[in-house]
Amino acid sequence: MVKIEGRNPVIEALKSDRNIDKVMIAKGTTEGSIKKIIGMAKDKGIIVQYVDRKKIDEISESHSHQGVVAMGNDYKYYELEEILNIAKQKNEDPFIVILDEITDPHNLGSIMRTADAVGAHGVIVPKRRSASITPIVAKASAGAVEYVPLCKVTNLVSSIKKLKEHGLWIAAADMNGQNYYKQNLTGPLGIVVGSEGSGISRLVKENCDFTVKIPMVGNVTSLNASVAASIMLYEAFKQRIEIKEG
Repeated sequence: MVKIEGRNPVIEALKSDRNIDKVMIAKGTTEGSIKKIIGMAKDKGIIVQYVDRKKIDEISESHSHQGVVAMGNDYKYYELEEILNIAKQKNEDPFIVILDEITDPHNLGSIMRTADAVGAHGVIVPKRRSASITPIVAKASAGAVEYVPLCKVTNLVSSIKKLKEHGLWIAAADMNGQNYYKQNLTGPLGIVVGSEGSGISRLVKENCDFTVKIPMVGNVTSLNASVAASIMLYEAFKQRIEIKEG
């Protein structure tokens, strides 16, 4: 059983097929979207408990619960083949985000939120040295964890090789690459984003097909990982839209 904290994450969890055991509402919190949550829970026959805010404060992991916490079944992690099948079922070129040792849960949540917005078919992370789905990630994603498949793999390099066997081109976000807006980011694609501290590991980078960079002229040498990912993902999204619109 996992905790889903915050109004948007709880609303998205209620809208999805996730099993929700109960929803806890802080006493005296009935305004705005809380009414919507109560109505959605009751429509689905889910127990609604009104408890002291202090109790919710105590069980909250994100410390940003906004007066509501739901208890649901564990998040599903996907296999690589399942993500590729999702793209196939939609008759779309696979569009996958690959994260190399992103350990900050806020960054993972933000990247999953952007991945949902641009229609990416999934996010791949290593099982070790990476953030997993937690209440903090769910809150940072504004509920996108309910819609974006997350795949945890034992070996990122092996997974990249497998994606290439399925026809994907793999782009590494790296400061030594070509300006991202000059590169073709259409077709079957995986975009690799590394951690803020050490970037993309050497072996992962060596197995990418090409590198792309975000040009910068300021004094700070790098962008936040989730910001960099958003810029790259939206450029790929833009190029895909332009092809569809002809």
